Amino acid sequence: MGTLSSAAMTQMEAEKPWFAALSAEDRSWVGMVVQAGIKAFIEWFREQPEDVVGAAADPGIADAVFGVAPRALAGVVTLEQTVELVRLTIDVVETHLDLVLDPAGAELVHLGVLRYGRELAFATAEVYARAAELRGAWDARLEALVVDSVLRSDRDPTMLGRAGALGWAGTGDVVVVLGPAPAGEPVETFHRVRRSARAHGHDTLCAMQGERMVVVLGGVTDPLRDAQCLVPHFADGPIVVGPRAAGLDSAHRSALAAVAAEQVAATWPAAPRPVFADDLLPERVLAGEPLAREQLVSGVYDVLHQARGTLLETLDAWFASNRSVEATSRALFVHPNTVRYRLRQVTELTGLSPSDPRDAHTMAIALTLGRLRHHAHATTWGTSVNSWGQATDR
Repeated sequence: MGTLSSAAMTQMEAEKPWFAALSAEDRSWVGMVVQAGIKAFIEWFREQPEDVVGAAADPGIADAVFGVAPRALAGVVTLEQTVELVRLTIDVVETHLDLVLDPAGAELVHLGVLRYGRELAFATAEVYARAAELRGAWDARLEALVVDSVLRSDRDPTMLGRAGALGWAGTGDVVVVLGPAPAGEPVETFHRVRRSARAHGHDTLCAMQGERMVVVLGGVTDPLRDAQCLVPHFADGPIVVGPRAAGLDSAHRSALAAVAAEQVAATWPAAPRPVFADDLLPERVLAGEPLAREQLVSGVYDVLHQARGTLLETLDAWFASNRSVEATSRALFVHPNTVRYRLRQVTELTGLSPSDPRDAHTMAIALTLGRLRHHAHATTWGTSVNSWGQATDR
C-alpha cells in the first residue's frame, strides 16, 4: 500500500498542475484519500471470491475512501479534478502491480482493479452529488435571507456579501418583481427563472412567500421590457414590477413600491402584465399609501404648479369640458392651438397625457391631493385641516 500510494502522489505532482497549486494541508488530505482508496481496494479484494468480475458492489466505498477527508475538500477539489485523481491512481496501481505481486496472482488482481475502479467512479459521483445537494439547500436558505432583507428594508451590511456568494454580479440597476407563485417545486421554478434571466443577461435572486413569488432582477435597463422574460414562470394573475434602484443595497425602495402595488393591482382589470408599480399610483393613493400620495403630488401637481399657473388652469378646464379642445379654448378664451400647446407641455413635464383616460384619471387625483395640501391651513368651525384634509381638534 505504501509503495502504490507514494507512486501515485509522485506522478500526481509531476502531471497535475492543479495539485501543486493546492495548499500543503489540502495536498495532505488528497494523499490521505489516495491511501484510503488503495487500502479500501486491498480490503475489498481480500473478501472477494475467485470471480472478482462478478463481485457485489460495496455500498460503503464512498465513506471508506472519501470519509477520511473533511467535507470542505469537495469545494476545493472539483469533480473533474477528482475524476483525474481516481483515474491516475488506478493507472498507477495497474502499472505497479506487476512489481509488487507474484505473476501467478497478478492477472486476478488486475481484473479486481477494473471492477473496483467502476465502483469507485460511482462513489465519486455520489460524494459530489451529496455535496451539491447540501450546497443547494444552503444556497436556497441564503437566497431566501437576502430576498427577505430586501423586502423588509433591512440594511444588513452582510447582504451584499451573501448575494455575491450566490453569484450576484452586482452590475446595473435592480428591480423587484412580484406575482402569484406557480404550482410545482420551488427549486425547479427558480432554476427556470434563472435560466431565462441569464439568457437575457440578468442576475436573479428568488424566493417564495406563501402564494407569492419574489424575483430580484439585476442588470436592468428597461424594467417592463426586462421583466417580460419572467412572465411565463408566474401563475395567472397580476405581476408587478417595482421602480429601478441603483443597486441591491437600495432595492428595498423597489420592493416597497412593488408590494404596495401588488396589493391593489387587481383593482385595475385592464392593467398590462407585467404592470409598473408607478402606474398603479392612483389605486395605491386610494388604498391610503403615504408614499404613493407624496409621489403623485410631487410628480404632477408640484411640477405643474411651479412651471406655469396656466397649466393647472388649462387642466381644470380640460376636465370640466369633457376633454374637448374646442370647449376648453372657449372656457379659457384662448385659441385651440394654445390649448394643444399647453397640453403638450403638461405631457412633457409629467410624462402623462391628458387625452389618455388612464393618465387623465391619475392627473385628476393628483390635482385634488395637491390642492388639499395647498389649503392645509384652512380653518373651519374651530378645527384645523391638516396636510391631507383630515380634521383635527385645534
